[in-house]
Amino acid sequence: MLKLTKKADYGLMALKYLAERPDPAALSAKDIADAYGIPAQLLAKILQQLTKKGLLKSHAGMNGGYALSKPARSISAYEVILAIDGPFFITSCTKGAKGCDLTPSCTIKEPLARVNETIAGVLKSISIQDLAEHEHPPGHEPKLVSLTV
Repeated sequence: MLKLTKKADYGLMALKYLAERPDPAALSAKDIADAYGIPAQLLAKILQQLTKKGLLKSHAGMNGGYALSKPARSISAYEVILAIDGPFFITSCTKGAKGCDLTPSCTIKEPLARVNETIAGVLKSISIQDLAEHEHPPGHEPKLVSLTV
């Protein structure tokens, strides 16, 4: 089963939470963690990682915390997952040019690579703003994706 890590889930939830706030004031990791009932220490590490990757900006001090570094519309779910977990692959044989022992007789490497590319494409097309919107405005209905191998 393809599944996101908890860290990636929490990162997406945090950015969605920040995108839902109309006030651009920074929010602490604890504020965000409390809103979802997730461990504050773990979320703080994830937010630091997202800050290092340039998706968030942090503000120190009494009213410090985290804020989106750019508009929610321009941050994709793919970027968040990539920043937290690194590149994802549905099978290890699609990683890089190095093949496995079965490469000469393998009949699934290329189809699985296409599935991987399709999933990445879908994640790239979903913005944090999309996640934050409760209703889809006209003309922005979710797209159904057909995975044909």
